Amino acid sequence: MRLFLNLFIKEVMMKTIFTLLVLLAFTGTAIVVPQSSAFAASQYPNTGKVLETMDASIYTYVQVTGANGPVWIAASKTKVAKGETISYPDGAVMTNFTSTSLNRTFDKIIFVDKIKVEKKK
Repeated sequence: MRLFLNLFIKEVMMKTIFTLLVLLAFTGTAIVVPQSSAFAASQYPNTGKVLETMDASIYTYVQVTGANGPVWIAASKTKVAKGETISYPDGAVMTNFTSTSLNRTFDKIIFVDKIKVEKKK
């Protein structure tokens, strides 16, 4: 009887160890890697100095300097002031867009998810 009990305990322990090893093998380990400045820059590849800004409903409309002249950007409502520098991702370009809340038509405007106000150096 004692031999049977010892064999039973060993079998249960072996199955438990095997199960734990299998679970460990299939469980991934999360590694947090800090974002590099190169990665952050690639998210917001465009920059410009704010020339004009206005809020309407859930959007902030910002006119910024661009390589080919001033550019209008529309993003989620963001606190930004004239003279600040912002970065923004590429977005959806719309022509002859009419904002009913501003009662204004923009010849060309870029819609982006959000803009990033750059810290003054």
